[in-house]
Amino acid sequence: MPPRAAPGRGRGGPSRGAPNRAAPAPNTAPSLGDHISTIGVKRPNFGSTGTPVPIFVNSFVTTIPEGIIHHYDVISPSEKTLPARLNMTLITALQTKTAPEIFTPRAVYDGRKNLFAIRELPFGGAESKEFDVAYSESAVESSKGPKVYKIRLTKVAEINPEVLRRFIAGNQSHDNAVLTAITALNVVIRMEPTMKYPFNVRSFFTNRETKDIGSGLELWRGYFQSVRPASGQMLINVDISTGTMYKPGSLLNLCLSFINKQDPNALAPIRGFPDRERLRLQRFISGIRVLTSHPGPGGKVVKTPRIVKKLTAAAANKLTFTLREGGSMTVADYFRTTQNRPLKYPDVICVEVGSGALIPLELCEVPAGQIMRKQVPPEKTKDVLDFATKKPRDRLESIKKGLSVLEYGNSEYVRQFGMHVDVQSGPLKVQARVLPAPVLRYGAGSRQPSITPRNGAWNMVDKRFYKPVAVDRWVVVIYETERRFDRLAAGDMISGLINSCREVGKSKLPSPTVRWENGQGRISEQLKTAGAECVAKHKAPPTLIVVILPEGGNDIYTAVKHFGDVTMGVATQCMKSSKCFRAKPQYYANVCLKINVKLGGINTIPDPASVSVLTDPQFPTIVMGADVIHPAPGSDGRPSFTALVANVDSNSAKYIADSRVQASRQEMIEELQAMSKHVLSMYMRYRELQEKKGAGDSAPRRIIFYRDGVSEGQFKQVLDQELPRIRKACEELNIKPKITIIVVGKRHHVRFFPQNDRDADRSGNCPAGTVVDREISHPTEFDFYLQSHGGLLGTSRPAHYSVLYDENNFSADALQKLSFALCHVYARSTRSVSIPAPVYYADIVCSRAKNHYDPQGSIDLSEATSEAAKGNSSLDDYRRGFMPLHRTQSTLMYFSVRVFNFCGLAQHLPPPYLVMVKPVVCFVIYQKCCTHISISRGPAPLSAPLFY
Repeated sequence: MPPRAAPGRGRGGPSRGAPNRAAPAPNTAPSLGDHISTIGVKRPNFGSTGTPVPIFVNSFVTTIPEGIIHHYDVISPSEKTLPARLNMTLITALQTKTAPEIFTPRAVYDGRKNLFAIRELPFGGAESKEFDVAYSESAVESSKGPKVYKIRLTKVAEINPEVLRRFIAGNQSHDNAVLTAITALNVVIRMEPTMKYPFNVRSFFTNRETKDIGSGLELWRGYFQSVRPASGQMLINVDISTGTMYKPGSLLNLCLSFINKQDPNALAPIRGFPDRERLRLQRFISGIRVLTSHPGPGGKVVKTPRIVKKLTAAAANKLTFTLREGGSMTVADYFRTTQNRPLKYPDVICVEVGSGALIPLELCEVPAGQIMRKQVPPEKTKDVLDFATKKPRDRLESIKKGLSVLEYGNSEYVRQFGMHVDVQSGPLKVQARVLPAPVLRYGAGSRQPSITPRNGAWNMVDKRFYKPVAVDRWVVVIYETERRFDRLAAGDMISGLINSCREVGKSKLPSPTVRWENGQGRISEQLKTAGAECVAKHKAPPTLIVVILPEGGNDIYTAVKHFGDVTMGVATQCMKSSKCFRAKPQYYANVCLKINVKLGGINTIPDPASVSVLTDPQFPTIVMGADVIHPAPGSDGRPSFTALVANVDSNSAKYIADSRVQASRQEMIEELQAMSKHVLSMYMRYRELQEKKGAGDSAPRRIIFYRDGVSEGQFKQVLDQELPRIRKACEELNIKPKITIIVVGKRHHVRFFPQNDRDADRSGNCPAGTVVDREISHPTEFDFYLQSHGGLLGTSRPAHYSVLYDENNFSADALQKLSFALCHVYARSTRSVSIPAPVYYADIVCSRAKNHYDPQGSIDLSEATSEAAKGNSSLDDYRRGFMPLHRTQSTLMYFSVRVFNFCGLAQHLPPPYLVMVKPVVCFVIYQKCCTHISISRGPAPLSAPLFY
């Protein structure tokens, strides 16, 4: 339905209601008082469109404590920031050994700064008290005795849980008192498992279910839990999670497993252990905790914990150090003469620990339960996914079994704080709705010109593209050996692609120029040569370059995309040789989806009646999607990349993108003003030149801005920083559209489970279009959960939509239907996707940003880059090296091609022609996952002139 008249105010709009759970009207919400302030928009109403369906949600109702909670700040005055694990151990020692009379009943602690007690701690009338806590990590105390840590506790606040009761009832603002109270309850429920098991923020892990995946790693099943306020009730969201652990045992064996060797001497420099491999191994084990043993008093063996700092370049029998009494000695000789421990493998390298000591690998033991806090090696991602993926019914059963591990009823902390978690009633029962799917329109000549998807899926049988673009000339470059991918295989691939193009409405493709090349050569020169051969044959450059890639052709793919997207401005399509070899027609139909939009075509559009919000001629609307991608863990010094994607046409089917570089791990988009101005200008120009709108009618009347990747704690920053930047861009263009900002969240643990098998899809998931905006939604603010895609593997995750700003005064039904419809216009597939297409595209553009760098340049973004090399590049260097898109690509959906594999391969290629009359498409065959093929597009064809 079209939005209601704008309320005429900025953030929040007029006073809007929170849910009345006792007897809700079909889609009305009781009004909130003017004294209730919110960060986002107050809820206008509830949605009512769709078919009701009962589901389970993985949440459990909990009571709120009755008594006052006392909040203390924890400070270790003489120490630098300590690991959370050590902090927890020190506070436990403080409560059980140092001052048990003060901590009765025991307080709960978050491992950092916050301690909460159910009664005021008796500090003798003082607000602060300092304690000396003695603790030794060794089982046997040394002659120096245990180390003494000074810990000061200072009372900072008293928390009245009544604020939570008022908040979930819609009678309390979302202020700091509410946030602190929720934090306190989270600390309460996590205290018991945190003391027993390895933990990571909100999850803890047990060894009840494990899997060895090689490379020195094993997976542990874990459990996530989080207290969440909802409409009229407080919930605990419980889910399963996965922890990646270092394999316990000998550090030498762990290192051998990582480099996939069995002989310990493979780690010996004298045996040719490569320096590059040593640095890769060093990144993997740096920061790991190991135990070293030595004789103690009374003949007892003392195990001392140490932190690995780095690996030595020299072996134990070559590495010397200076003795305190003078002289020098090798590490191997030291352990042989002073410790009476001759080494089995003296030729192997050593580790340097935090104290500076040098210890042979064979003398270090890795204790169990150490979380590997770095990026999982790409080749192990599939193993992690296989372990983490569970069908909905199995996942729900695993969550129920996890309650026996959580043991809320037996936790002394949960009981002392007066909380009762209702696990007997089982997971929360919720009445969801399944939204009707939008109608999609195809082009002239289709036997079925319009179609309504079923459970988020449809097919291309008897359908023609809405706007097909011809491929006049094309080149095929094969980077597989002719023995493995011969002329017969190439001919079969060419025939399959030509036939599929004809089926979807493209004119018959001519015979291409075909070349076999060596992937070890200069890719850009090889592609230019292929283009020149096409020019010599047809007197014009190719419109498309298709590239066939071998297994492990990541670097080739990156070079191809840089060549096509940045250098030459020609469309490129990559395929894996293993996937296109004797491929079925459906495979090539999927490839055609990508090629068409890369060349400026349109595959399908939503029927105007299905998206009246977007197609209302009185309110032309631009939909934007924005995202930021940050460097992987351990990649310090690398920048973050930002992306903004927006439609330029009135059907919201044709998108353009802008991408920038900014400071590492900065979430707010610094250059959003310039990026917004760019896409708004392109939108207006397209409407003038392509849709023949008058200059006065080309500007948008509405901006719908979908923002991905923002946590709830950053909502206010979006409003304070990014909203003004969008407004300034509009001011510079002298336009005044009304703005709606919606954050799309995927990093949550809410899952939907059908109560009845008849309500599930074939994968056992809830059907596409399942939406919930009542029982688990925010008590006062405008939000909803929407599972917009059909299930394939595992349990589908709904997206969480939070409306932060709404000058357009949308109703709940309007935004829910719009968001669901936008999940169906993703050009690269015939399935709805999990988030609106503009946001999905923005995520792809971010991941492709590295393709803007010259593969032969000085900036190396590969995972194998050494720490020293990373430190040599500043933010300014990254910005200078970030090359803009070729002029022809900036108006096309070049990002509609990405090879989707579990390893997150890089993608970028530039086209091979210095002068182009028509767009050039480079088709690259790359061995990737079967359901996705990477494609980049080239300049727009003459029949669709550039619009800038």
